[in-house]
Amino acid sequence: MNISQAADASGLSAKMIRHYEKIGLLQGIHRSASGYRLYSGEDLHRLRFIHQARRLGFSLEQIRELLSLWGDHRRSSREVKALAMQHLEDLDTRIQELQAMRQMISTLADTCHGDDRPDCPILDNLAASSTDKNTS
Repeated sequence: MNISQAADASGLSAKMIRHYEKIGLLQGIHRSASGYRLYSGEDLHRLRFIHQARRLGFSLEQIRELLSLWGDHRRSSREVKALAMQHLEDLDTRIQELQAMRQMISTLADTCHGDDRPDCPILDNLAASSTDKNTS
């Protein structure tokens, strides 16, 4: 299949497929006599794997590791689980950071009158935070 068909079948854009090939997540793509990429069923399976891993938030480096483990039939599931558990820890940290940001924005929004007056605690807080960093 050509890149458009592979994109449709995998849920990825042609641009992302070319990017994954460029960075080495997708290798050995066959070319037609006129130079067009030709994707096999195995390539499509790999693209779907990458797409699902990205949807789950794995980094490109983690996906590279997962692909390597996926292709190594002598691997232990312990290695895969360790990678997944590290990703879970990273996600938990990001969730906590996002919750803290949400709480701060909620607090700031609650203190803003949201009327025609020019004073705004949201802007004041942002300005104070940027000034604090410039003086340290």
